[in-house]
Amino acid sequence: MKSICIFCGSNPGKGSIYADATRATVRAIAAAGMNIVFGGGKVGLMGVVAETAIASGVYVIGVSPRRLLEHEVVHQGLSELHIVESMHERKVAMSKISDAFIVLPGGMGTFDEMFEILTLNQLGVQNKACGLLNVGGFYNPLLAFLDHAVEQRFVRAEHRDMIVLDDDPVRLIQRLGDWTMPEVSKWMDREKT
Repeated sequence: MKSICIFCGSNPGKGSIYADATRATVRAIAAAGMNIVFGGGKVGLMGVVAETAIASGVYVIGVSPRRLLEHEVVHQGLSELHIVESMHERKVAMSKISDAFIVLPGGMGTFDEMFEILTLNQLGVQNKACGLLNVGGFYNPLLAFLDHAVEQRFVRAEHRDMIVLDDDPVRLIQRLGDWTMPEVSKWMDREKT
């Protein structure tokens, strides 16, 4: 792995736990000698990614839709800044230049990015590890919902297990490097239809 994409919130969240975990994640990526790709923002946890990466000497690439640039929420001090026309183009660009993904706490955009990567893996379009940093149990309700989707036979257990989960960024990065793609079809009971 040469570059890790961080998906995270453009809001800071409640309390300092999320910013602290974001800083620790960026420092762990820096210590591993990898580049960072992220959404390019200067606000919320994205701003923490940018400032910590710059302070750590990490090569950091931002990918932002033009509309966010116009709203002046894009960080201007990055190693590279790619401006795209839409949120969809942003996800495509981030996926192309990243070898793996770490999902920190965030909101709708963060969830959208994570599920897009997981879906591309599930369909065999790409083969890239995606990990959740479960800061303070933030993702426990989502993980329980995914377990429910497995129970109800909408998601295969192997695809649910594509998500690399840890609460320590150093371990998470190591586990992303060890990850292998499950080789099962997305479709269940296909021979019966």
